Amino acid sequence: MSISRRSFLKAVSVVGGNTLVAPAIAELTRSPDTVAAASQDAGKADYTIRIAATPVEIAPKKIISVTTYNGQFPGPLLRFKEGQRVVVDLANDTDAPEQLHWHGQIVPVDVDGASEEGTPYIPAHGTQRISFVPRPSGYRFYHTHNRAGADLSAGQYSGQVGHVYIEPKNDPGNYDREIFLVLKEFEPSFSRGGDMPQDVLSPATRVKSLEEKGEAAMKASLAKGMPHGFEVGYDAFTINGRMLGHGDPIKVKQGERVLFHVLNGSATEIRSLALPGHTFRVVALDGNPVPTPATIPFLWLGTAERISAIVEMNHPGVWIMGDTSDDDRRNGMGIVVEYANHSSKPLWIAPSNFRWDYTKFAKPGAIAPSADETFEMTFAKNNAADEGFNRWTINGTTYPTTGAMAPASFHLHDGRRYRVHMRNESDDLHPIHLHRHVFELTNIMGKLTAGVMKDVVMLGGYQEISFDFIANNPGMTLFHCHQQLHMDFGFMTLFDYA
Repeated sequence: MSISRRSFLKAVSVVGGNTLVAPAIAELTRSPDTVAAASQDAGKADYTIRIAATPVEIAPKKIISVTTYNGQFPGPLLRFKEGQRVVVDLANDTDAPEQLHWHGQIVPVDVDGASEEGTPYIPAHGTQRISFVPRPSGYRFYHTHNRAGADLSAGQYSGQVGHVYIEPKNDPGNYDREIFLVLKEFEPSFSRGGDMPQDVLSPATRVKSLEEKGEAAMKASLAKGMPHGFEVGYDAFTINGRMLGHGDPIKVKQGERVLFHVLNGSATEIRSLALPGHTFRVVALDGNPVPTPATIPFLWLGTAERISAIVEMNHPGVWIMGDTSDDDRRNGMGIVVEYANHSSKPLWIAPSNFRWDYTKFAKPGAIAPSADETFEMTFAKNNAADEGFNRWTINGTTYPTTGAMAPASFHLHDGRRYRVHMRNESDDLHPIHLHRHVFELTNIMGKLTAGVMKDVVMLGGYQEISFDFIANNPGMTLFHCHQQLHMDFGFMTLFDYA
């Protein structure tokens, strides 16, 4: 989706059903056939989102059936105004109850879209009307929050992902154009795991005591004859629902400053994105402006992370913007970037190795204020302990997999500052998400930091980090790993307010 920064498209309610997706890079327009304009009439919603199974053509003669929003993948880009209330109608045309989560927004529990917090389900073949005040400004998104378990057509394995951009009250907009991209795999299947290398973070050091305990637990499990727990692999990789070489290229002009909003919409995978001959100037993480914009060679994104970065189009040609993994890019995780007046075979040049360091974007020399209280959390894996699936624990406790609401494990007081200190006793990388709040990174493997505000953070294998948040949104609050397999099999807990 490519739009001018000067265009404000208030309503994008596409109600098509069994139609193929629009081109990967599509200019949003106000066609009366596809856009439902917002109405001052209190009886009409500002937006309608319809959930239904849809055929999606991800490559020539390669059509898959997935559940989508409004018959397209990704779902329609929703542009809200900060502080201006919206009314949204949700229609569920599927046979199962659904949840639609407004990821990254500070909203009440009744609309957040998480049954663990008590949000009502959108009934099968039913509707639900919700209303909320969009905040904070910046790049957010919406997605299903259903658990999938062993169903690889459900939850985040489906096509239920859409962008949200909340217009700030003041936006200097030092760019010429915005382009929204979602990185997403399809055609998942189970395999017996093994430990996949996920060495993408800096610092790369590990905590020896965590590593010793995690490795000992795995060795003991394997010695008892247990196989490795199930993992998920994919056959098809896409950007904006198109495999590399299918769909329209991103067309640019020399000298343009393009603001890319990039979302990792994967259910389980860490993703990277590079554009040969170009660099990315990161200006926001998870929709929040960073204190120190930094220029980097390519991007790393954990599941559900978003990066907003400006690319100066100063290297004419026809390029492949794609994942740095050769296998994933060759299987579709890429898109062509084509300069005006250039036509040739798209070129890929592998970048040099680069580790992701959140502290690059922090306030130089700053240290976060002390917290009123610290919550200690240790994450551990019980290999293949749940009918072949890994079981995950927080402080030794597994969140129920039955779908029942669990009591809160951590208790908050309105207005207090809390620190969450997380220790990872597994070699898996975990994208950790806190609902309905924004948090500040404060300690990355012993490196004190401040100013980087997020709602998802990658915690490396056998590492520890801390973040702080202000308890400013009363109600049940879900905390979980955003990797679908992990959250489905226990990696969740709840905060409540006293």
